[in-house]
Amino acid sequence: MIKILANDGIAESGKKLLQDAGYQVITDKVAQEDLIDFINRENIEILLVRSATKVRKDIFDGCEKLKMVGRGGVGMDNIDVEYGRSKGVDVFNTPASSSQSVAELVMGHLFASCRFLNDSYRNMASGDFKALKKKYGKGIELRGKTLLIVGFGRIGQSLASYALCCGMKIIADDAFSFTANVKVDVNGTELSFPISTTTDLKNMLPKADFISLHVPKQADGSAVITKAELELMKPSAFIVNASRGGVIDENDLIEALDNNVIAGAALDVYENEPTPNPKLLNHPKIATSPHIGAATQEAQDRIGEEIATKIITTYGKQ
Repeated sequence: MIKILANDGIAESGKKLLQDAGYQVITDKVAQEDLIDFINRENIEILLVRSATKVRKDIFDGCEKLKMVGRGGVGMDNIDVEYGRSKGVDVFNTPASSSQSVAELVMGHLFASCRFLNDSYRNMASGDFKALKKKYGKGIELRGKTLLIVGFGRIGQSLASYALCCGMKIIADDAFSFTANVKVDVNGTELSFPISTTTDLKNMLPKADFISLHVPKQADGSAVITKAELELMKPSAFIVNASRGGVIDENDLIEALDNNVIAGAALDVYENEPTPNPKLLNHPKIATSPHIGAATQEAQDRIGEEIATKIITTYGKQ
């Protein structure tokens, strides 16, 4: 019987599929520093993670029986992917399963930001109603506004489909130039909207009312959005990061908001998770959430089932 350690958890639907196929699934959370000893002691052959557990060279070198590492979600920057594969380990992720969930969270942040909901939630109970009504009474509508999507993969295209339904104009930037046919389902009728990407981010930033980032953390650790990029944006612009912490330079973002360089921001990811900079969490112009882009019941079920299917297809029933 193959033993699986789902160190960051797995949906019950995925766990049941694996157990019904004869696999032993362990969902105990093992501390990072104890991971190698636990994997070797318990003869773990498959390790499943999300974003919390890091699978670096030491894990691949120290766990000779490890034959598969699965990442539930999109990015794999917490795994030394190529090194693991060079050691003969099957390393994979589930890039399509959470696209819709992340896109919906971004839409929620867009709605919250343009109506200042994040700050009004904090102050309604103790504030003066008339003063608050005046303070938050200058919101804007999404319809007719331009959304720049930076990184036009599965999540970016899913976000585009939602934003199109809200009447937003879509422009897209990516590392590659291509045209994507974004599908929109309207009352059971599927419509297709061709959207072409550019590779000139700095030229696109001044055109956007809202910017949403869907790019991986850069290989050298540098930010995609720094002071230089923020200063190219409209003073009325809002930016959302639901991709990876560090894609926006957080200190530059705080400075830009304090100096009214841009109007607001929304963050689901941070440089120092799980202890983000308190200045971000307490800033009146920043809407925050605790890295929950893929954390819907539907997405977790899809991720768990996709992982289970991959394992069972590879190794069969036990």
